Amino acid sequence: MGVNAKGLILKEQNIGENDKLVTVLTDSLGVIRAFVRGAKKLNSKKQSATGLLCYSKLSFYKTKDSYIIDEAESIESFFGLRNDIEKLSLAQYFCDIAFELSPKEDDATDFLRIVLNSLYFLANGKRPPLLLKAITELRLVSLAGYMPNLIACEKCGAFETPIMYFDMERGLLYCDNCADETALFPLEIGVVSAMRHIIFAKIDILYNFKLSPEASEDLSYITEKYLASKVDRPFKTLDFYYSVKD
Repeated sequence: MGVNAKGLILKEQNIGENDKLVTVLTDSLGVIRAFVRGAKKLNSKKQSATGLLCYSKLSFYKTKDSYIIDEAESIESFFGLRNDIEKLSLAQYFCDIAFELSPKEDDATDFLRIVLNSLYFLANGKRPPLLLKAITELRLVSLAGYMPNLIACEKCGAFETPIMYFDMERGLLYCDNCADETALFPLEIGVVSAMRHIIFAKIDILYNFKLSPEASEDLSYITEKYLASKVDRPFKTLDFYYSVKD
């Protein structure tokens, strides 16, 4: 059965001398694994279009046990990431998150749009990397069904106080009058507003906000820890990003 889809190559693995196995985040099929026959031959049109971080038009056919990529045409290769080890490592972390959280063999259009937009802004240097990291972490984990409740204080319903407190395990927010647990993480209201924006904004305006470097650090920390509380494995790509980060 033939299937056409657009997809981002999240992972690649060499198989023998000429073939490889790729993991792809597609719009209509979610995350799938597919074989690419002859991908490493010098004259293969599929070589560049099925490389890591390539976004391509793909034609698959499905056998009983696997997908095979029959044709591939590159749409975007994100070359701006290739010569910057910090950006490249962060991009690979985004791919890791997408692999972990995106649906398998089901529609994943919104997941794909988030990752592609984050890679675009990262490659072109149009947004601070820490801000892109926080957006990608929190929006993807929310799409996956772990959206925190940030509308108001869980106890009294207060929309905002100068400092609010976040329960990372339960994804709940408390005002400074109701917070009574030492395990809660304090957040300035600007960071809370940024988190609300990341969760609820339409994708077209999702990236249209700014934070101070200090607030960006706090936001990145809280989104990373919240994601970690919902995903039962460490990300080696994140560790590598921190090892090369300035």
